[in-house]
Amino acid sequence: MATITVSESKLKKLFRETLKEVLTLEFMKLRADLLPFVSDKEQKEIKKMYGKPRRKIAKSVKFKM
Repeated sequence: MATITVSESKLKKLFRETLKEVLTLEFMKLRADLLPFVSDKEQKEIKKMYGKPRRKIAKSVKFKM
């Protein structure tokens, strides 16, 4: 069996980055679950009243739930 030697600081950094990625994804899923359902009819009414958003999207991520 082969052994891999990794310094403690590199291992901590890897763990921190991995944990950050996982938490980010899980919080995005949680936010999506907490959004209220909007029917197509309601969405059309909203667009009619307020128009399309003028702001550009800063970041978008697609995932399956």
